[in-house]
Amino acid sequence: MASGTSPFSGAPPEFLQARRPGIYEDENGRTWVAVVIRLGPSQRALSSVSPSIAWESSITVHLWQMPVHPQEPMPPSQLSLSRLPFMWLLYSRKKYKAADTRFWEIASHGQVDSIEELVLTRLPWESGLTPESGS
Repeated sequence: MASGTSPFSGAPPEFLQARRPGIYEDENGRTWVAVVIRLGPSQRALSSVSPSIAWESSITVHLWQMPVHPQEPMPPSQLSLSRLPFMWLLYSRKKYKAADTRFWEIASHGQVDSIEELVLTRLPWESGLTPESGS
């Protein structure tokens, strides 16, 4: 966890659904804002794409639970340009499954000052595809 972050005693949200770009709502109506998004090359090449080296980008997102001004949700078609999924569903204690079937690992779930923070990292396509590896 980042410095200044302490563990959070509660469970992570059951689901997060996009309302606007970078703004998600959980099952309790709480809003989560993507405050940091890190993009970078992964540590390995995708061998299934082609014989040549093609790098899969890695994504880590820091979500903070905080209130935002109410706005009408955008339709999914307008949210599709984001590199973040339209929805995350809690798959296990350590992973979310996104609407695009990709898995995201819960890197940390903690408290920064008085703000609840959830840090998710997208896993490579080949990772976590079986329920046995999800716990």
